[in-house]
Amino acid sequence: MFFLFKYVDDLIGKGFEWYTIVELMFYASAANVSMALPLAILLSSIMTFGTLGENYELVAIKSAGISLQKAMRPLLVLIIGIAFSSFLFSEYMLPKANLKFGSLLWDVRNKKLSFLIKEGVFNNSIPGYSIRVDEKGADGTSLKGIMIYDHTGNQGVAKIIVAKDGTMNTTKDKQYLILKLNDGVRYEESSGQNKGYDPRQQLTRMRFGQTEQKFDLSSFKMNRTDENSFRSNNQMLNLKGLTHKSDSLTKELDSVNRYARVNIGNYYKQNNYTKGYTKAKVAPAKINADILTEFPEAKRMNIVQAALDQANSIKQTVEGKIPDHEDKVANLIRIRIEYQRKFTLAVSCLMLFFIGAPLGAIIRKGGLGLPVVMAIIFFLFYHIISTVAEKSANQGNIHPVVGIWMAIIVLSPVGAFLTYKATVDSALFDLTYYKSLVMRLFKKSKASGK
Repeated sequence: MFFLFKYVDDLIGKGFEWYTIVELMFYASAANVSMALPLAILLSSIMTFGTLGENYELVAIKSAGISLQKAMRPLLVLIIGIAFSSFLFSEYMLPKANLKFGSLLWDVRNKKLSFLIKEGVFNNSIPGYSIRVDEKGADGTSLKGIMIYDHTGNQGVAKIIVAKDGTMNTTKDKQYLILKLNDGVRYEESSGQNKGYDPRQQLTRMRFGQTEQKFDLSSFKMNRTDENSFRSNNQMLNLKGLTHKSDSLTKELDSVNRYARVNIGNYYKQNNYTKGYTKAKVAPAKINADILTEFPEAKRMNIVQAALDQANSIKQTVEGKIPDHEDKVANLIRIRIEYQRKFTLAVSCLMLFFIGAPLGAIIRKGGLGLPVVMAIIFFLFYHIISTVAEKSANQGNIHPVVGIWMAIIVLSPVGAFLTYKATVDSALFDLTYYKSLVMRLFKKSKASGK
C-alpha cells in the first residue's frame, strides 16, 4: 500500500501491463526488508515468549533448572542465521533489486500518457499533431466532428483536416493509430508558384468522401533503459563498489583542496628576487602606523584599487570551488552511511530480539493484542531515532558512523536491562505490583499524617 500511495501518479493512465506493475512492486518490496525484518523479529519474539509466559511454560522451564538465557539459545542461533542472511541480502540481493527498481521506475516515469482523445479538448500527445473531436461514441472508436492540425510541414504552416465523422483503430502491432475520416475537407496553405520573392500565398482546399490518417505511436511505447546507467547510485552498490567509489571521491576531493590551496596561495606568495644573489642581511622593517603611510600619496589610490581587485579575485576563486567541494563532501557522507547500513540491518535484528524476547517473558501475554502494541512502541522509538540521526549525519552535523548506529547505541542498553529484569523475574509490567506499591505508599502517608 505504501508503494501504491507513493507511485500511483506514475502508474495511472499510462496503459501499463499488469506484469510491469507487479515487477515494479516486487523490486520495491526488497527495499522494505530493512524496515519489515527488524519489526517482524521484534513482534515474533514478543509473541513467542509472551505465549510461553502466559501458559506458564517459562515457569516450567525455570523450575527444571534452565535459565532464561539458556532457553533463548536455540532462538538466538536462529536469529544469528537470519542476521547473517540479512547481511548477505544487503550485500548481494538489495543492490540488484534497487538497480532493477530504479531503472524500471525511470522508464515508467518517462513513458508518455496513453493516447486518450477527450471530447472538446485538443490533444497534443502525438508529436506534430493536435486533434480535437466534438463527440466520442460509447464504443470508444467512433468519432464525430473531427478537427486535425498537422504541424509536420517544414514551413511551419499547419495543415487542417475537418471531417464530419470517423473511426479510430490501431494496427495489430500497436505501432500506428489509424483514423478513417468521412465527408471532410483538407486545407493546405503554401507559398506562391513564382520562384522569386512573392508575398502572396496559395490556399488549397480538397474535399474527400473518405480518407485515412496514419499516426506513429512509437513514442508511446516504453523502452527499457540500460541498467548500467544507474550503477553509480549508492543504493545499487555492494561493499566493494562503495569502497571503490569512496576512494575515487576522496582523491577528487583532495585534488579540489590542493588546487584551491595552490591557486589561492599564489595571491599571498611573497617574491624575493634578490635571494641567492646577495649575502647582505637586512633586518625586517617594522611598521607601527598605517601601512599606506609608507607609500607616496600619489600611489595610494592605485595600491588600494589593486588590493581590492586581488581580494575580489580571491573571493571569486573561493566561491567557485565551494559548491564543488560541498557536493563531494555530501556525496562522501552518503557513501559512508550506505556502507554502514549493510551491517546495521543484521545488528538491529539481534538487538531487537534481545528486546522482544525478555519483554515477552515479562509481560506474559501472547497473541496479537498487547505484544503488537509493545512491538510498535519500541519499533517507533527505533525508527525515529535512526531516521533523525541519519538525517543529521547527511547534513554533516554528526559523524556518519555515529548517525547510522545511533538507534542501536541507544536501544542496546534497553535490551540489556530488559534481559536482566526477565532473568530475575521482575514484575516490570505487572499492574498489580504497581497498584499494591501505590496502596502501600498511600497507607504509609496516611499513617504518618495521623
